[in-house]
Amino acid sequence: MHAPLALTRTTFALDCPDAAALAEFYGALLGWDVVKGDDDEWVEVHPRGGAAGSHFLAFQQVPHYVAPEWPEGSVPQQAHLDFYVPDLEVATASALAAGARKHAVQPSQSGSFIVFVDPAGHLFCLCRESNLAS
Repeated sequence: MHAPLALTRTTFALDCPDAAALAEFYGALLGWDVVKGDDDEWVEVHPRGGAAGSHFLAFQQVPHYVAPEWPEGSVPQQAHLDFYVPDLEVATASALAAGARKHAVQPSQSGSFIVFVDPAGHLFCLCRESNLAS
């Protein structure tokens, strides 16, 4: 058996064609702070007042970025983000105003989540908050 990692924070990084622009989108969508480093090739968004060990999103600028195609296509989706919200209708309006677009494919039969596409083509879902543990 091995010792678990001693984490100081968790970051989920997304490749994209313009890291600064995508960070601005998610910063506006989530109300998080955009944190730029020495250059615009790696930009993070942090929850306001986030503490060490918290979660962050990062955006890494890569040359020749190709957006995933979902549900079928030559560039498969390899990951997506789920954001749980108390009011799906209000959150949908906010996402659209921030620059997201609804995906043409909406697989939820119950309406418990909505699939969106960010400005770089990544998928994310707004999900109705439930009593399930995260």
